[in-house]
Amino acid sequence: MSGRILIVDDERVILDLAAMVLSARGYDVLTAGSGQECLETVEREAPPLVLLDYMMPGMNGMATLRALRELSPDTYVIMLTGKGSEQIAVEVMKAGAADYVLKPFKNQDLVDRIENVLRIRRIEIHNRELRKERERLLNEIAGWNKELERRVQEKSRELELAHSEILQAEKLAALGHLAAGMAHEIRNPLNAISLFAQILKPVVVQDAEKTGYIEKLLNEVDRIENILVKLLAASNPSQVKLQTVSLTEVIEQTLDSFQEQLQAHGIRLVKDLDVNTPPIMADSMEIQQIFTNLFANAIFEMQQGGELAVKVSHDDRKIHVRVQDTGGGIPAENLRKVFDPFFTTKAKGTGFGLSVVLRIVKTYNGFIQVNSVEGQGAEFLIEFPVGRRETEAAFV
Repeated sequence: MSGRILIVDDERVILDLAAMVLSARGYDVLTAGSGQECLETVEREAPPLVLLDYMMPGMNGMATLRALRELSPDTYVIMLTGKGSEQIAVEVMKAGAADYVLKPFKNQDLVDRIENVLRIRRIEIHNRELRKERERLLNEIAGWNKELERRVQEKSRELELAHSEILQAEKLAALGHLAAGMAHEIRNPLNAISLFAQILKPVVVQDAEKTGYIEKLLNEVDRIENILVKLLAASNPSQVKLQTVSLTEVIEQTLDSFQEQLQAHGIRLVKDLDVNTPPIMADSMEIQQIFTNLFANAIFEMQQGGELAVKVSHDDRKIHVRVQDTGGGIPAENLRKVFDPFFTTKAKGTGFGLSVVLRIVKTYNGFIQVNSVEGQGAEFLIEFPVGRRETEAAFV
């Protein structure tokens, strides 16, 4: 069978003749005697092709053609007309007919026209399906590209972070060698200076001015010694005593030690500490040193008041600590340098505080990140792994 065709004509003789010719050629033929019956049959049977009479009472061929194009766009129409004017030909083609055949028609000519229209229909529908498939594939490829771009960006960020951490580790390692050498070389003459100053002190005890000079000299010796201690602490882990440490308790204790400073500077404290946060295996003094440095920096940035927010939360894998202030923030060009040894923007700072924080966090397999916009405060995010085995790994 070559396909299904609906013939629409109000003259029974033409219906029977066309049906006989097309049935003999293998077509499955349906017939309708009016435009309304045509529409009902198309809606029910969805034939690929309709042979439609131009002149019919009631709903004529043009009205039926327009309704057909709305009802079933995939049903093609060949208009049968006894009027052979060019105007009618243009009119029916503009209305959406695939072709038109003049009455009386020759059987072979009608069959050739039908086969040609059906072939065009197959090609056009196939092309439309190809366009839809092409559009689907393009959308799918676009989705893959977006996902690939997202993954590349994610991996790039991870590589950048890993590279940054490697650089920080190398800096701390270099600082360790430098600190050890400096401590040894500086402490020898420093001890001599201190010793001679102490010897001179009783000699000038009657001269208040000179005694003051000796005191200042000894104070400067102590200051240099403190710098050396901080330098060593920033680069090398001290002998630590691992024990079960509650981060929320350490943070509470550390905040208590800053209560007077917070009140003196008019800083509002906002705490959100999850009391069910699991403990970690660490040295409590080192953990306290982390938050001592962070809180001291935050208070320094809020001399005229502000807000210090501290939040502790956790999931199955990590403990999350957020320390946020409303101070002056960190300039973009300094964000990558805040953990560098010796880097500071304070007039009397040593630049060791955040280096110590980084070293301690890394000691316990943690992660620290700073986010800031200049003029809008700073935010430090710290993560520690949950579980004894992970936190002890750094000491194995």
